[in-house]
Amino acid sequence: MPNPETSLGIPGDGRCLFRSVVHGACLREGKASPSDSHQRELADELREKVADEFIKRRADTEWFLEDDFDTYVVQMRQPHIWGGEPELLMSSHVLRIPITVYMRDTNSSSLRIIAEYGQEYGKDNPIRVLYHGYGHYDALRGPVTGAPSKL
Repeated sequence: MPNPETSLGIPGDGRCLFRSVVHGACLREGKASPSDSHQRELADELREKVADEFIKRRADTEWFLEDDFDTYVVQMRQPHIWGGEPELLMSSHVLRIPITVYMRDTNSSSLRIIAEYGQEYGKDNPIRVLYHGYGHYDALRGPVTGAPSKL
């Protein structure tokens, strides 16, 4: 049986955040892991919906984006542009599912929660992604046991 904290390698093609989220959504729903091409399609669909969600929630989101809002949204629609915290937040709204972000503790190699999004959609069975600290995300397989609370 695989380690429940095993990360699933996600290609670093600019879609890794979206790929990780859609992969986690499939696992959460009890579906098989999507093939690479299907994962890419789902990731691009999620990216489009996230960009639309930014527009829908402009009054609530414009202030925390570093760039001009319209420029940001246009750029975010491009498949090679990396996503980050704002996209994780919008993904949780699009999917109406909580998302928990973990990072590996360099001292203990254990995982710790660094962010949680979409708590208004419940706290049980969130999509779990692993942030590597240099702009890359992987999906996590199974529940993460013993992870300390958010920092």
